[in-house]
This record gives sequence, structure tokens and C-alpha cells, in this order.
Amino acid sequence: MHSLILAVSVAMTVVALWRLPGARYGDPLRRTLWGCSAGFAVTLWTRFPPVRDALGQFGIVDFDALVKYLVSIAACLSMLNYSVTSYLLAGDDAPRHIAISRKVARIARRSILAVVPLMILLFFLAVDRRQPSADFAADHAGEWGAAGFMTCYYLYLGASAWTVAYQWTHVSRRAESLVLRTGLALGAASTWLYTLYAALRLTYMWIAMLAPTPANVDHIAENLGTAFNVLAATLFATGASLPTTHVAADRWRTWRSLWRLHSLRRDVTKAFPEVTFQPAATRLREMTRLAPPLDVRQDGWIQEIGDAVNLLRHHATPELWPAAEEAALSHSDAEPAAEAHWIKAALASAARGCRSTVPAEPLPEKPFGTSSGEAAWLVRVQAAYARIRPQETEELIAEAGVPCWRQQDRCVTHSA
Repeated sequence: MHSLILAVSVAMTVVALWRLPGARYGDPLRRTLWGCSAGFAVTLWTRFPPVRDALGQFGIVDFDALVKYLVSIAACLSMLNYSVTSYLLAGDDAPRHIAISRKVARIARRSILAVVPLMILLFFLAVDRRQPSADFAADHAGEWGAAGFMTCYYLYLGASAWTVAYQWTHVSRRAESLVLRTGLALGAASTWLYTLYAALRLTYMWIAMLAPTPANVDHIAENLGTAFNVLAATLFATGASLPTTHVAADRWRTWRSLWRLHSLRRDVTKAFPEVTFQPAATRLREMTRLAPPLDVRQDGWIQEIGDAVNLLRHHATPELWPAAEEAALSHSDAEPAAEAHWIKAALASAARGCRSTVPAEPLPEKPFGTSSGEAAWLVRVQAAYARIRPQETEELIAEAGVPCWRQQDRCVTHSA
């Protein structure tokens, strides 16, 4: 069971980390979904023995249980807010299931101000915590303080989970795509499980108040509670991830584009640092940044490369482009190779200080419809750029010349 808890905890943590960049930029929908994933991830980790032992080092008996239940309440509130935020555009004439969700979410936001302080007071003042417990609910069964504490928690969990399950069950039937329908159905199944789990645990706590429960029943209740949580968390993580599979694919493609464009962007921004607000770092550092998002960085890099290429026109002669096209004729991808040769030669000219006040003609325009299309073109340019040898660039410069040869005032390299 511990291995299963660890696997699901890691999976939910991955989902939370995946959602983190979107949560950092103020999108309420993404922020609440991240809150659900992060809250459930922390809740699951508190069930893993090494984490429980680490929390026990704080010197508070059953501190892991307090953290687990309070974080779980925060996750429930995020889940409710997510279900409401998803349908903000429904207006005043919203369907019944959406109207109910909104009402419950308002009550939940207000009641948390009373529920959390009450749980903390009961935990420290009314729960018998002289001995650490392996399973808080089972080990404290029959105690009025623990029953009050767990009643607060399970009522909040059950009401929140039921509301979300009720809404997602309705919405999943009318989802636009199969992937979205499947994701919502798995989310609904997860929240129905949480609802059933809360009802069973609450019933068990109050039955134990009336009659002592055998040890084997307590053991079954402990294992059943863990199994319910692991299964519900697995369904939730899977359902939340399914509708974003295309987003994951897009991010992967964007990440690969940035990885490949790094050296080209580094060279042009080194030559013209004024075109970028953030100097190029190492490839590893650039690829592990959490902010800004990948698509924003891709747009920025495309703009920086374009601005630098425009500035390179002052370091190229009119003959450079025809010469670059001729040099690329033998290349398997001739058009981007010609642009790569032109950029490489113009950068070499700029490094020598060769500049003309009159720029060369712009490079041929490309009919890009999206930034992804432009990024794909620049990746092809980069692929050719990386294979150009210094000798080829020197031969190209010798054929096309440099701007200072046409001017009375020559650059430092050619003034001798």
C-alpha cells in the first residue's frame, strides 16, 4: 500500500507542478485547478510514512493529521471554486446544477472562517493525543472531541465533493469532445468517491461513539480510507490531465523549438544586446525557467531574432543575399540555409565593425500565419546555421564583400 501511496503522490505532485506556471499569472481558472492538485498532493504525501515521521519532528502529536485535514479542506474549497469559475459566463439564467454550485461555493467560502478555527480548537483542546495514532479517525474512534473534529471535516468534504460531483455529472453529458467528456466523467467519479468516503467515515465515527468497535474493524476502516483516497486522487489526476493532452503536446513542441533556437538567439542577442530585455543564459538555465511561460518566451525569442536580423542589414552588402542563395543551392533545405548563410556572414561582418548607414534589402518575406509557423521556420534556419563552417562564411564574405569596402571610412579591421 505504501508503494501505491508513493506512486499516486508523485503523480499528483507532477500534475500540480505542471499547473504551477499557469497559476502564477493570475488566471482564476488555472489557479483554482492548481490549488486542487497541490492540496490533494500534500494530503496524499502526509499518508506516506517518511513524510509522517518528518512532520512528527515538530513536537506536536498527530501534527500530520492536522496538516492533512486542513490542507484537504483548502483543496475542497479550490475544487468548488474551480467548478464555479469554469462557468462564470453562464449568467443569471444558469442551469440548476451551476446555480447550486455557486450557492454552495459562497457558503463554503464563508463557513471556512468558522470551520478551520473550530477544528484547530478541538484538535488541541478536546482530542486525546497522549499517544500518536497510526490512523487518526480509527484510533480516536469513540472520543467525543475527535468525533466533533472529524464531523467538521467530513461534512465540509462531503458537501463540497457532492456539489462538484453533481455539477460535473451533468456537464460531462454535454461536453463538446470525447476527451473532455472522459475527463469530466473521471472527475465526477472521483468526487462521488470522496462523497461516499466522507459519508462512510462520518457514519463509522458516530457508530463508534455508541459502541466500541473491534480492532479488526478499525484496521479495515484504515485500509478502506486509504484505498478510497488513493483511487479518488488517481481518478481526479487522470481526469484533470486528459483535456490538456493537446496542451502538453504543444508545450513539448514549444520547449523543443526553444531548445533548438537557443544558439541562434544567443549569437544575435550577443551582437545586439539592445533587442532583448533578458540576456541569453546557458541552454540548461533557459530550459528550466518557470517564467515567463513557454509560449511567451517563444514569441519573445522570435521577435528578438527578427529585430536582430533587421539590424544586421546594416552589416550586409546588397550582394550578400544572392551569394548566400548560391551557397545554399547544394543544401537539402535551400531556402532556410540561404537565410542561415546570410545571418552568419552578416554577424561576422558586424563582429569586425563593418557597418553601412544604408541597410541592405530586407530578407524575403515568409507567409507565416502563426508564431508556431515562424518558430518552425527559424528552427530550420538554425539547423543549417549550426552546420556552417567558418571557412564557408569567409568565402561568402570574400565573394559578397562587406559594407566598409564601399565607404571612405573603413572599419578597424580593414583600415590598415
